[in-house]
Amino acid sequence: MTDPRRRLPSVDSLLADPEIAGLASGHPRGVVVRAVRAAVDEARAGGGSAPDRGWAAAVTAQLALVATPSLVPVINATGVVLHTNLGRALLPRAAADAMLRVAQSYASVEYDLGRGARGSRHAICRDVLVELTGAADALVVNNAAAALVLALSALARDGEAIVSRGELVEIGGAFRVPDILARSGARLVEVGTTNRTHVDDYVKAMTPKTRALLKVHRSNFRVTGFTAEVDASELAQLGRAGGGAAASLYDLGSGLLLDLSRWGLTGEPLVRDAVASGVDLVVFSGDKLLGGPQAGIMLGAKPAIEACRADPLARAVRADKYTLAALEATLGLYRDPERARIEIPTLRMLTEDVGAIKDRGEKISEGVRRQGVGGNDVGRKAYTIDLVEGFSEVGGGSFPEAKLPTWLVQLKADTLTADSVIQRLRASDPPVIARIENNHVVLDPRTILPDQVATVAQAVAGALDG
Repeated sequence: MTDPRRRLPSVDSLLADPEIAGLASGHPRGVVVRAVRAAVDEARAGGGSAPDRGWAAAVTAQLALVATPSLVPVINATGVVLHTNLGRALLPRAAADAMLRVAQSYASVEYDLGRGARGSRHAICRDVLVELTGAADALVVNNAAAALVLALSALARDGEAIVSRGELVEIGGAFRVPDILARSGARLVEVGTTNRTHVDDYVKAMTPKTRALLKVHRSNFRVTGFTAEVDASELAQLGRAGGGAAASLYDLGSGLLLDLSRWGLTGEPLVRDAVASGVDLVVFSGDKLLGGPQAGIMLGAKPAIEACRADPLARAVRADKYTLAALEATLGLYRDPERARIEIPTLRMLTEDVGAIKDRGEKISEGVRRQGVGGNDVGRKAYTIDLVEGFSEVGGGSFPEAKLPTWLVQLKADTLTADSVIQRLRASDPPVIARIENNHVVLDPRTILPDQVATVAQAVAGALDG
């Protein structure tokens, strides 16, 4: 028997079809060719049958997929404020405006306007970071992992770096501190145990080859019970006691600039306190609790920062003009802490009054009901939409044990599974990303922006009634 896949039309014959050829008027020919090939491949994978709706319709559908950008805005209804898969921190308006200004114009990224000569991008953000944190010097690179690699490369390459076994953590994407150490050219020396490490453990491990004493904040989990760890200040003293041959490094992770304890968020060290500990270098992220763009921020003593600046790796991990513009604008807001709390979306979401969140949830529910969904009307499927108490999460490996009280919009559909509802929400325009809890789809208004309420209500109505 002849394989039906042998009867599939060739790409050239489909391109000659008048209906398909007409698509080229609105799209580049190369894109149309890709869509035709994808339609043929799909038919071949299906056993060789021609598309039910015809080849023109199949190619049109593939063309829509090919022409759609891979990176699109979505609505975060999960309640996870720093959702790594959804891009972590939202930028404040001031930062977005700053990025747009330098995107649409040439910018003084490496030009000294005062001298009329070449300047350094490393000067951007430096002064405001020094002002806000009390550090002697500062450097910005493209992400926190890069900052740690650069620090170890500049200060510990070909030497030993001592780390507590309890701090050999794995961060997002399966990246592990031991791997970062190896890539930097430093040799890992483990001390202590998983739950207890003392200063004497570091002292006994130090040799003439010791170049760094590294402390890593366990930002994405907690160790409780019979525990002990060495403070950053103790590591700083130990490094200085050895004549300064061993640099003290502190990987903070999230990088908290504003004390959030009055909102029940405790356990994350403040950047200013980390700098005040006296360690040579502090590194942390820009797009987590700081609420800015993805960046690796390095603070510390002038000799340590200068060594990092001079390391050849610094050019490979340097921040671009968009990152620097957004970060500088975000940092500028911290000069007025209350303004920062209100205007930086991450801080606003983390500290928002529960009553305001409930009000947003009620507006979403009412918006769905106004579109004729949610009752037991004749001819309609039966749905219920309830507002229930729940919890949000900080996310981004920050405040791992914190549960933020919230109100959830809970969806129940008599004839639709939770999986099908959540899939329909993802297929809306823009996609709405929710979560399933107790076999029901829930949307957390904490991470839904006020101007997204009507859009979310429309998407929910379509998902339940479509």
